Amino acid sequence: MAIEPTVFMATMEKRIGLTPEDKTILKSSADWGKDIASTMADHFYAYLGRDEEMNAILNKSEGRIHRLHETFIQWFHQMFTGMDDWGKGYADCRWHIGLVHVKIGIAPQHVVPAMAVVVHEVGKKLRVDGKSEELQYALGRICMIDLAFIEQAYVEVSSSAVLRETGWSEALFKRLIATGASSM
Repeated sequence: MAIEPTVFMATMEKRIGLTPEDKTILKSSADWGKDIASTMADHFYAYLGRDEEMNAILNKSEGRIHRLHETFIQWFHQMFTGMDDWGKGYADCRWHIGLVHVKIGIAPQHVVPAMAVVVHEVGKKLRVDGKSEELQYALGRICMIDLAFIEQAYVEVSSSAVLRETGWSEALFKRLIATGASSM
């Protein structure tokens, strides 16, 4: 069931509607994105730190929160630059980020509202700085693509683990999930 990150990226671009114009707008605002990245990281981790479970994960080891803060800044800026025009390098990086979230236990129930905080805070900063609605829409779209990578990592890792441990076929697994969902 493993995804190919570049194919997933292309699919998400189409579904979410990230356009070449959006990419141009993001690139033209890359310096602004870099300037506000640390502040957005502060909002993100302040929100997550208020949750007891997340606070324990974030501070599990010495210096982890500092490393995560620096990684967030890099991630945030990359949304504006696209690294390689939102190609293979970007997709592989986003897939890796999703896998890291799974590995350290930052579940979608935490990531989704934290991403909403980032989108909200960026929106406020966009208005204060007189940035265009087009930039806000483009940034919202790329944030949702990045969020889709994280959520898909949970699906892929969970599915792969069940298939590996049980020996079930993918078709059987999907049928069991559909049947289970129908009974809820």
